[in-house]
Amino acid sequence: MSSPDIGTVVPRPPRSPRYWPMWLALAAMVLASRLPWLCQRALGRGLGWLAMHLGRSRRHVAEVNLRLCFPDESEAERQRLLRDSFDAFGVGVFEFMRAWWGSAEPMRSTARIEGLEHLQALQREGRGVLLVSGHFMTLEMCGRLLCDHVPLAGMYRKYRNPVMEWAVKRGRLRYACAMYTNHDIRAAVRHLKHGGFLWYAPDQDMRGKDTVFAPFFGHPAASITATHSLARMTGCAVVPYFHRREGDRYILKVAQPLDDFPSDDALADTTRVNQAIEAMVHETPAQYLWIHRRFKRQPGGRGLLYARGRPGA
Repeated sequence: MSSPDIGTVVPRPPRSPRYWPMWLALAAMVLASRLPWLCQRALGRGLGWLAMHLGRSRRHVAEVNLRLCFPDESEAERQRLLRDSFDAFGVGVFEFMRAWWGSAEPMRSTARIEGLEHLQALQREGRGVLLVSGHFMTLEMCGRLLCDHVPLAGMYRKYRNPVMEWAVKRGRLRYACAMYTNHDIRAAVRHLKHGGFLWYAPDQDMRGKDTVFAPFFGHPAASITATHSLARMTGCAVVPYFHRREGDRYILKVAQPLDDFPSDDALADTTRVNQAIEAMVHETPAQYLWIHRRFKRQPGGRGLLYARGRPGA
């Protein structure tokens, strides 16, 4: 008898009293996930305002990132983008909760998917697909909407808190066919080899061994080479996938598979992936997760870009 796919197994929830405060917080989040969408958006904007004014460290990170990535914009324009990004962050928190534990019905009626035929063609071929995206605040809700049309698995970083790990994986498996942590590489490879679809976002510094410094917005960024490696190991198609929210409507855009991918050059392939994500950011910069220290590690060990008081920081 074969063992179950690890991506479909939900861990047992912890019941120790030490986790009771987290269970109470989780109950509040589940209740918040079921509020009317208009109410969630209003609360989300308020949450974003608080995060921008109280989270000084993350605000500083976002300001440095915007200065690095949009040097030709005026300071006033970057400040406007900063405010819009925290607004999207706050709304995105409620989008995540609604995707995990609430209803997607208000979104389904207006969602638009472009390029779905590319995935349908690959599905008919029985070929595995690696959907590559970035960390946009709409990623969870749009992932749920895409699962209405194709069976989709995902990769994610495991939550340190076991209550959240149980609740989020259980919530995601309401719509995803499997969820693999970044330690479940063998299971993810099997999924792709068997013709499965796998979504992940490789645009953060994961601090692993398999990284290269590839340009992102003209600056070296520590970037994982997993897209190159997974494509070489499985022969899957690599498909850029972009998503955004326009008012009440969600737009999902599936591009054609990358040509001649993978090559023999991990750096060149990773650079292509970064370029694809950069193009996505240019389409909707306010909905990108700017509070991540994307350029913290630099060649030669220089990691002072986010140090307060540094010239230009």
